[in-house]
Amino acid sequence: MKKNYILLFMSFAVSTATMGQGSYPNTRKTDQVDDYHGVKVADPYRWLEDDNSAETKAWVEAQNKVTFDFLNKIPYRAQMKKRLEELANYPKYSAPDRNGEYYYFYKNDGLQNQAVLYRQKGLDAAPELVMDPNKLSAEGTTSLAYFNLSKDGKYAAWGISKGGSDWRTLYVRDMETGKDLTDSILWVKVSGLDWQGKGFYYSRYPAPEKGKELSSKNENHQVWFHTVGTPQEQDELVYEDKANPQRFHFLSTSEDERLAYLSISDRGKGFDGNALYYRDSKGGDNTFRPIVAAVGKFTYSPIDNDGDKILLFTNDGAEKNKVVLFDPANPAKENWKVIIPEQKEPIQNVGTAGGRLYVSYLKDVTTRVYEYDYSGKLIREIKLPGVGTAGGFGGKKEDKFFFYTFTSFTFPPTIYTYDIATGTSTVFRRPEVAFNPEDYETKQVFYTSKDGTKVPMFIVHKKGLKLDGNNPTMLYAYGGFNISMLPSFSSTLIPWLEQGAVYAVANLRGGAEYGEAWHESGMLFKKQNVFDDFIAAGEYLIKEKYTSSKRLAIRGGSNGGLLVGAVMNQRPDLFKVAIPQVGVMDMLRFHKFTIGWNWIAEYGSSDSADHFKNLYAYSPIHNLKPGLQYPATMITTADHDDRVVPAHSFKYAATLQAMHKGSNPVMIRIDTNSGHGASNTAKALEGIADIYCFTFSNMNFTPKFKTGTGDGGQKKGF
Repeated sequence: MKKNYILLFMSFAVSTATMGQGSYPNTRKTDQVDDYHGVKVADPYRWLEDDNSAETKAWVEAQNKVTFDFLNKIPYRAQMKKRLEELANYPKYSAPDRNGEYYYFYKNDGLQNQAVLYRQKGLDAAPELVMDPNKLSAEGTTSLAYFNLSKDGKYAAWGISKGGSDWRTLYVRDMETGKDLTDSILWVKVSGLDWQGKGFYYSRYPAPEKGKELSSKNENHQVWFHTVGTPQEQDELVYEDKANPQRFHFLSTSEDERLAYLSISDRGKGFDGNALYYRDSKGGDNTFRPIVAAVGKFTYSPIDNDGDKILLFTNDGAEKNKVVLFDPANPAKENWKVIIPEQKEPIQNVGTAGGRLYVSYLKDVTTRVYEYDYSGKLIREIKLPGVGTAGGFGGKKEDKFFFYTFTSFTFPPTIYTYDIATGTSTVFRRPEVAFNPEDYETKQVFYTSKDGTKVPMFIVHKKGLKLDGNNPTMLYAYGGFNISMLPSFSSTLIPWLEQGAVYAVANLRGGAEYGEAWHESGMLFKKQNVFDDFIAAGEYLIKEKYTSSKRLAIRGGSNGGLLVGAVMNQRPDLFKVAIPQVGVMDMLRFHKFTIGWNWIAEYGSSDSADHFKNLYAYSPIHNLKPGLQYPATMITTADHDDRVVPAHSFKYAATLQAMHKGSNPVMIRIDTNSGHGASNTAKALEGIADIYCFTFSNMNFTPKFKTGTGDGGQKKGF
């Protein structure tokens, strides 16, 4: 086998096609053709879907050789990585979370591959190490995916992810001794983890076929209960539904552990909402009773129980969300009491602490937070430091204060203490990053899309930027799955801005920025609106002379990778550089891998004739045309991505390389021991350095670097 592998690699290495600044492998084609509702569709690179084959592995190695040969020739690549490391090298903390006498928090000293978990007895005590994930693997690619404490703090259920995979393995630690018990739980995926009494609930799939753990279709999602100190074989199966194998099942518990909530969703059949059941341990009845019995269009999430009654967060009858009170004694919907009605701005989140509700609204893509009592009486608005994103409004019922975090594009995440009695916020910890935020500015603009819709966009750059149409500009977006692109800080953005470059984030339809109607206007048969919004964003940046088509790059990941692929097909002339990352690129087969069927509610499925026609019209792989010059393109993916399997990117890269004509390079960067996102800090910084270098190089722009100490600190705390 090893000999065959070497021969395959050699065949790739010598069989190349020329491109603008190098060469790439000439990928083997097959005569695979599928019939979709009478339409014959070729799939000549189907063999690349087998990520375990020697031929695919050889192809990956050959492609990476071309890509890294190109990147290694960029003279400022090492300087770019160094500058990224300098700016990332400051202590980063999570907000503390209290359990009994202890406050738990994560800290990354600066460039550690994984954040380290600490605790301390009170806010003034010395911190003690709880868990250092950096010691779990030699490369630092094993991450701490779960750490959930029992109500009394005696035990912690914790879980790991290896190499960025979505699969989790769970363990149990005695927090009094600091020793792990013998408990080990395998094949956990898409799971919550909530305690009740002497154990906890989790969700898992049956063990996948050996050798296909990262690609095989995941079905029959089950809820189990694990009792501390027992083997997994003795776990109790709480719920499964073999008749509906593509449903998700989650079980969560109330803060007092009295109630258990079972949420059931069925996005594989096109439903965007969920069913919700509960069982009350008071009286020992284990029967799940319906709050909403059937999966449908609307979502229902438990917030807290107020005695026997349950506060729910829902969009049922309120497309911008509301809070209602469910009474088990009068369960019919007409008896639900509205506690916080729908407003003009969508409710983004509802948290609880100290017997109060904290409701976060989204006003033109920025956070507003209001405090209510459980009857829905407004107590106050919580004044935030500025225009940006705030989160973490929650704690225990007995808490007198809690912590929240505020951030924006040039405002590093700052932790605040909120006093519930007085409503005052004070800085608990402010990071010190080696840059001056006063050197930069953020604007929010509203541009007009193809159909007249006004779309918001954030534009970040150095103060005093000259609008001469010559600035390197990176346009980023997502546009789907009811996910909002909110203002947030990343030190990796600073090296881009330091060069006088522009960073723009467009809040496309398909997200949650303006409620469910905004989401629905960018999904299924209206997906083209998302692409139109993105194209219009690029046209706006050129029209307003921020940049030109020769200096405009587009970037997006996952659903955003699909966005980049579709838009560069439709307007290859508009962009100089394209960075589609871990994208959904084959819209006819996405539902055949891992949990891809879960995206049918958003995209539709090629199994339906009507949806096939729609998907086929924009699928990135199927709309590449021979003989066109596409933007300089660097596709990125990773070998352990078991969410959007790398076959999407493999097949897209092979197709693009075969179709493309012109001087722009088109290549694929395939990371190892990483998943849907970078598996550690080093890989994250290397990846962004290569994106910036590839982009600048193809814009014919040479960056100039300054250096800094990068040894940030903090104002107070642990």
